[in-house]
Amino acid sequence: MNGFLTLLKRDLALAVREGGALGTALGFYLIVVTLMPLGLGPDLNLLERIAPGILWVALLLAALLSLPRIFEADHDDGSLDIITLGGLPLELAVAAKALAHWISTGIPLALMAPM
Repeated sequence: MNGFLTLLKRDLALAVREGGALGTALGFYLIVVTLMPLGLGPDLNLLERIAPGILWVALLLAALLSLPRIFEADHDDGSLDIITLGGLPLELAVAAKALAHWISTGIPLALMAPM
């Protein structure tokens, strides 16, 4: 469990240091949410019916923008090889990286959704 927490802390620190993925995801989300009513037209009944679905689809697409960041940096610098050969089972390593991605990107996007 110590390796899991260490990898989680490392990925969270990297996400904070890089910082660009969250800004890109939030920007994409805001652009989609503001431009969708302009593209659909002024029909308030239609907008009221599809608004929750549009918000969730935009949220999921925004989260997908930062998804390649999970393994790409580790692959580029060679630390992915060390993680896979280390003592931590590969499933736990992937779970730690996915949890770090959710904490650094998913939660801020979900908090942004009601606004």
